[in-house]
Amino acid sequence: MNLGQWIGLIAIVLCLYILWQIRQVLLLMFAAVVLATTLNRLAKRFQSSGLKRGFAVFLSVTIFFAGVVCFFWLIVPPFAQQFQELTYRVPQGFARFNSWLQQLETLVPQQLAPYIPNLNDLIAQAQPFVNEILGSSFAFVSGSLEVLLKILLVLVLTGMFLADPQAYRRLFIRLFPSFYRPRIDGILDKCELSLEGWITGTFITTIVVGLLSVIGLSVLGVKAALALGVLAGFLNLIPNLGPTLSVVPAIAIALLDSPWKALIVLLLYLVIQQIDANFVTPTVMAHQLSLLPAVTLISQLFFVTFFGFLGLFLALPLTVVAKIWLQEVLIKDVLDEWGNSHRQETELVIISQSPMSDIDWSVDNKTSEPEHPIDEPLPQEE
Repeated sequence: MNLGQWIGLIAIVLCLYILWQIRQVLLLMFAAVVLATTLNRLAKRFQSSGLKRGFAVFLSVTIFFAGVVCFFWLIVPPFAQQFQELTYRVPQGFARFNSWLQQLETLVPQQLAPYIPNLNDLIAQAQPFVNEILGSSFAFVSGSLEVLLKILLVLVLTGMFLADPQAYRRLFIRLFPSFYRPRIDGILDKCELSLEGWITGTFITTIVVGLLSVIGLSVLGVKAALALGVLAGFLNLIPNLGPTLSVVPAIAIALLDSPWKALIVLLLYLVIQQIDANFVTPTVMAHQLSLLPAVTLISQLFFVTFFGFLGLFLALPLTVVAKIWLQEVLIKDVLDEWGNSHRQETELVIISQSPMSDIDWSVDNKTSEPEHPIDEPLPQEE
């Protein structure tokens, strides 16, 4: 490679290193973009009703903060009280489950006893993985000042993006060549529509799962039903992993009453997840986020490994945006068009080398051309 190529390679490596060092800031910027996109779409709906832009934005922000205040005022105090109850009831439930397994070992034949799992061994084996996954989450929530600063940064960036979104959009589009800028504008429209679908669908499914969980657990008489229901709705933000994690504390508390109640609680959660997966999610999201389950799970593991606790919750919108860019830019504009130019050149060469190309297509016939060409004026009659 020549000197210019070496300089370009070094510049690319330095840019990747800088982006890696500021990955947490970039993730917070993406969270602000998602929130600003949602509020901007809501403001556009108000504008379509005849409201001015400033008042529409103010109304959207007011609705958002009113929802946050109502959540912390109505839900958080009883949830915090019942969550403290969970902290000592869940370990009791695990201890009851372990003693139940030990009693089961005495009832089964000796040949099958080694195959019955021991809860303490399972916890010990899963401890390194759990520590790796949740270590960053504890670090994220441990420092209250750091959390407040991150939330404040997201809100400030959201306000800036929401004040004049078109200016930031034009600035981003200008980073691409002029011939490709209309294409980038269309891709951004698709990303905006998909993020709106994710926000709307996530909000509705979270409310539905939380309410169904609270109602079902209350009917079954499970203690701390409100805390378990809010926890189930909150963990539903994490596809695949969230529903599995939410059922564990509910089963542990139900085991304090009887194993049959724990089994009924497990069936309740399975029914709720089936309702959400087969009826609620396809209806509210309208298949806008059609992702393969394996792709969703791999993306969650990837983003939680490299971005920590916040990356786990933003894994799905990040995957949706990445899917749109890969599908539109890499697949449609690069891979699908890879052989088109070569194919067109080949067809031209074949046509030029065909024997039919040597035929003189000009016919010496008066009827082949008009008597008076359109470029010449007609003769004037005397």
